Amino acid sequence: MQVQAQRAGIQVPAGTRAPGAHRDQLLAQAHVQGGPQALPQGGAPQYLLQIKTELRLIRKKDYERYFLTVADIVGWAREQGILCQGRGSAANSLVCFCLGVTEVDPERGAQLLFGRFISDERNEPPDIDIDFEHQRREEVIQHIYAKYGRHRAALTAVVIRYRPRSALRDVGRALGIDLQRIEAVSKSVHWFDLRVEDERLRECGFDPRSPMVQLWLELTHQLIGTPRHLSQHPGGFVIASEEIARWVPVENAAMEGRSVIQWEKDDLESLGLMKVDILALGMLSALRRSLEFLARKLGRPVQMHQLPEGPDDPTWDMICAADTVGVFQIESRAQMSMLPRLKPRVYYDLVVEVAIVRPGPIQGGMVHPYLKNRQLPDDQIEYPGKLRQALGRTKGVPIFQEQVMQIAMLAADFTAGEADQLRRAMAAWKRDGDLGPFHDRLVGRMVKNGYDKEFAERIFQQIQGFGEYGFPESHAAGFALLAYASSWLKCHHPDAFLAGLLNSQPMGFYAPAQLVRDARAHGVEVREVDVNLSAWEASLEGLPLSVDGQGDAFDAPLWPVRLGLNNVSGLSADAAERIFTARVNAPFASVEDLARRAGLNAHELKALAHANALKPLAGHRHQAAWAVAGIDTRPTTLLRATRVHETPALLAAPAEFDDMRADYQSVGLTLGRHPLAMLREQLRVFKVETAATLRGYPSGRLARASGIVTHRQRPPTAKGTMFITLEDETGAINIVVWPQVVETQRQPLLASRLMTVYGQWQREGDDRFAVMHLVAVKVIDHTHLLAGLDSRSRDFK
Repeated sequence: MQVQAQRAGIQVPAGTRAPGAHRDQLLAQAHVQGGPQALPQGGAPQYLLQIKTELRLIRKKDYERYFLTVADIVGWAREQGILCQGRGSAANSLVCFCLGVTEVDPERGAQLLFGRFISDERNEPPDIDIDFEHQRREEVIQHIYAKYGRHRAALTAVVIRYRPRSALRDVGRALGIDLQRIEAVSKSVHWFDLRVEDERLRECGFDPRSPMVQLWLELTHQLIGTPRHLSQHPGGFVIASEEIARWVPVENAAMEGRSVIQWEKDDLESLGLMKVDILALGMLSALRRSLEFLARKLGRPVQMHQLPEGPDDPTWDMICAADTVGVFQIESRAQMSMLPRLKPRVYYDLVVEVAIVRPGPIQGGMVHPYLKNRQLPDDQIEYPGKLRQALGRTKGVPIFQEQVMQIAMLAADFTAGEADQLRRAMAAWKRDGDLGPFHDRLVGRMVKNGYDKEFAERIFQQIQGFGEYGFPESHAAGFALLAYASSWLKCHHPDAFLAGLLNSQPMGFYAPAQLVRDARAHGVEVREVDVNLSAWEASLEGLPLSVDGQGDAFDAPLWPVRLGLNNVSGLSADAAERIFTARVNAPFASVEDLARRAGLNAHELKALAHANALKPLAGHRHQAAWAVAGIDTRPTTLLRATRVHETPALLAAPAEFDDMRADYQSVGLTLGRHPLAMLREQLRVFKVETAATLRGYPSGRLARASGIVTHRQRPPTAKGTMFITLEDETGAINIVVWPQVVETQRQPLLASRLMTVYGQWQREGDDRFAVMHLVAVKVIDHTHLLAGLDSRSRDFK
């Protein structure tokens, strides 16, 4: 049966249509209203021409209402003070920029390729992705439901597929294998394992040759990659002009107040339903909060686009030195290794930095040629034929998806639609192997147009590399804006930046313990949780509230960061609110006074005592625990106003290590000495050096190091190599573990929380911007020395 469907259409938001105005006239009016502030160069001819070209195609495709709806959602969010910005291919549109949906200004180096977003030949609706603060995205989602109704708005679904662990568990249960033994095997399979190896089974007491185990493995491997259940898409929204259930099946989501379409986004594109992605980005939450603290420090409102960006700003030195813990996008191990090599000095360098550390450029062999060409004058770089237009901004090497499309259009006479088909084939060729037809067309046309066949083949090989995930330039340009803003805040106002990051958790690459440690190394004073002084979230203690002033200075002294009560494990927001209400009139005089006035129960008091938040009232942890134990938390009305007056017990203070361990258990970090500083004497027998000492080592020297494991990564592009980050009291140590060492020492590599590594020190570059790491030869698990300290690494692909 053949089904033919029309596009469902998008409802124009109420109140956005001007009386008597046609939709395309309204769009044209939007860009005029935005200029000259919005239109680059106040409406330069090339940008006016592009606006007209885009509007013509938008009108032809009948997409005007879609653009207006998206602009209305963004406008509403900004009215509520929610930080947001468009990303992805939509940033190739000057109309989106002028409507305020995206922030990528073409004057800043990025070239807009509208065909990457919409083309004449492409019969699929556009897809605009918008990032919102992750803590406030639900407000936007509920606004959409309230405005359009749940009968006309719904989230799309996503099919969750079996992975090795889930397949092992479900098949094992179906075969009747003991649940504890199933769990042991599944836990031995880690995030990078694609199959269940015989060695893992032997470690868990199974015989890989037994018929039952072989059946278990066979069925597990068959199940991996097949659909398991339906879930919500991270943010894909369909908004229709009529009831959605007439077009697609809809169900209530498990989360209250949400509706979900039972189809994936690709199925919806086939039907012609338009979608907008309402996505969550933690860094937007952190930036908004950091900017609010900065505004209070400066006494005037500050917007992200107002942050200084001169070439001599010390922010660039900080970035080149890879001092980017907590910074958006350029905080990962791979990015930190690239920063001293690429040495970003202007905004567009950050655009390249964000995009080049991706599987596409790495697999396509673009990284080293680009770094080499950065050292050359432009007249020494070869630009065959017409390709300077496409490759001039990236030193003759294609880095972005849009450049591949431009090369196809300039050198092989592809239309914008054909180039977009090539881009889509690039994304799918590993799965479908569908690049063959494009090879003959691209290489053949390039040779016909006078390009060397060897060069044409090399270009095609680079295109294949992009099949491993190449980054759109428009996407990188948007992310680079956030990367610089977060870098500037870290460099100039690390106090505001830390408070913003802590109040936006969970997010990012680093845990709060690492963020606090890094901020203290940058001169920020961090103060412990205090029941009389802490707010619910982290705050800059003593900071004025006024932001009514004026001025243009961006310098201000650092303020101390006070940790919030939300860090206290086991303390609810409701209990904290009772504490705040009770202390408005006067600070608490004793633990009993706190318990009575705030109405705290025994569990809440114990949580505060364990977190050392009662120190000003009762002294150290042992005395606080004693004080809490002696309080009747269920007094009668008559006794509630009375206080017991007795001499506090004088108990011995906890040992330093015990105090530090309690810090990690109750707050997740310590403001005392680092655990490695306390273990330094015990580790000395292994002849290990600190991170600070290793930074002075020459390349090639044998070295040993110990540290708490903070990160493990084994990306697919690394061909089995594992990257580990250790932390001691003087800083971080980057470890490289080659595949053969990974296989022979898998257990200590994956199980250690405190790891000692023997190997060879390597460094590349000058002292200031050197890239340094320890290549592992032997790994020892010293977790037992932590004596129960709760520290967990963040493991990534």
